[in-house]
Amino acid sequence: MARTPRELAGARPDPAFEITLDGRPVTALPGQSVAAALWAAGILSWRTTREGGRPRGAFCGIGQCYECLAVINGVPNRRACLVPAGAGDAVTTQEGHGHAGLGV
Repeated sequence: MARTPRELAGARPDPAFEITLDGRPVTALPGQSVAAALWAAGILSWRTTREGGRPRGAFCGIGQCYECLAVINGVPNRRACLVPAGAGDAVTTQEGHGHAGLGV
């Protein structure tokens, strides 16, 4: 009898929920980081560099490189690979240093 890993572990995950990236809906699963949810949706970039505006997304996936910075729920410079996705989270592409609207 073939059984799936989920059946073997007895896992009963909660249902998927929605976050948004720049107003677009993105499906996320319980336990996923914001970066993992974006990756799963095929989104590879959610930040631009300070100089040159080059696209960036997750690189190391463990919070060491700061390539995955995003504005999450209005807070800039959040490492998307470390922030657990929550229902209704609003993720915005971070441009440059993330403080453009703050007059810094």
